Amino acid sequence: MKKIAAIQDLSGYGRASLTVAIPILSYMGYQVCPLPTAILSAHSEYEGFRSLDLTDFMEKFIAHWQELHLSFDAIYSGYLASEKQMEIVNRFFDDFKTDSNFILVDPVLGDHGALYPNISPAMVAGMRKLCAKAKIITPNLTEAAFLLDEDPSQPIDTRKAIEWGKALSALGPEQVLITSAPAEDARKVSTLAYNRLDQRTWRVAYDYIPASYPGTGDAFASVITGCVLNGSSLPEALDRAVYFINMGIKATFGYDHSPLDGMDQEKVLHYLNESLPYYRYELLDTPVK
Repeated sequence: MKKIAAIQDLSGYGRASLTVAIPILSYMGYQVCPLPTAILSAHSEYEGFRSLDLTDFMEKFIAHWQELHLSFDAIYSGYLASEKQMEIVNRFFDDFKTDSNFILVDPVLGDHGALYPNISPAMVAGMRKLCAKAKIITPNLTEAAFLLDEDPSQPIDTRKAIEWGKALSALGPEQVLITSAPAEDARKVSTLAYNRLDQRTWRVAYDYIPASYPGTGDAFASVITGCVLNGSSLPEALDRAVYFINMGIKATFGYDHSPLDGMDQEKVLHYLNESLPYYRYELLDTPVK
């Protein structure tokens, strides 16, 4: 069974980070080996949450893995709470990267045009270093802007988003997937995927649903990790991840429970191992000078 090292926080309540990643990747047939960065009573969007910072324990945790001579088929990092954690993860990448595995970095920094409250400029710089060592990164549009030192409030069209994908790939990663990207149809949003090796950009557009659920970015990155590990092409992985998120949101949207609880992904896990009903990805012909 293939193994994935998942480096994120663990929340006792609310679907986010490891409580999203573990069931998705387990359902896809992988052994998830969590390296927890913190333990939270509930994810950080809940008011008054309690948190146990595990930064000082992470190095001891990793040292034991090294004593056990563990190896992983994929390494997947998500939310990191400090510069020190980023430095620890940077060294983890150096120690556990091999010629036969890959690294995916979900550069969790912000959303809706702003950084999250505890994210500093130094942490943005630290995340750039992690992205440089990854094969795949999965920023949203806001995170892409900050990684490139661009103004996140500027108007963005599809062509500009594609330019950002290529600029991010120039930092190091082979493949850049940008979520929450614009679409020509105002009733839709899209996700873009650029592959530096063949210089092709793919897009999947989907209906806009007026709802926001914590953890959907974690779910997206988890599905991409699992699909790439099973040999899916970039557009196939993109299509399945977007389809899963879209079906999860639709399965959740009709209920009146708090959106903070997250997407009801348990209802749609079966879509991860079923054939897609159709492919929606498109190849964008976008010569950028």
